[in-house]
Amino acid sequence: MDPLAERMHALNVAWVQAFLCGQGITYLCALVHWFSRVGDEVDEDTGMWVVEPDMDKIGAPIANIIHLETILHAAHLMGVAGEAFVPKTLTLDTCLDLFYSFYVSKFIDNHAFKMAF
Repeated sequence: MDPLAERMHALNVAWVQAFLCGQGITYLCALVHWFSRVGDEVDEDTGMWVVEPDMDKIGAPIANIIHLETILHAAHLMGVAGEAFVPKTLTLDTCLDLFYSFYVSKFIDNHAFKMAF
């Protein structure tokens, strides 16, 4: 994050994979997969930011463990289907695996809209 930037330019998008705990101890950390903005402006047609998963050289997601206090707000990601049909097998637990890019919804709630847009 850039402390001098504003709105979405100051935010990062990540997909929480797991909250960390073990042997009866809960840690204030989460394992996340990172996303990057596609371009420096919102999508011209939708007015929403587009993000895509960050991958390493072999195509594995780039992940880190972050402190829970660094999470500002939940983001609503909607897959960019393009002209393809959305598969009937799409479920809540597989939807982030089936698309190459995502819209960051500005319609999920007023607070998210004011922060990112």
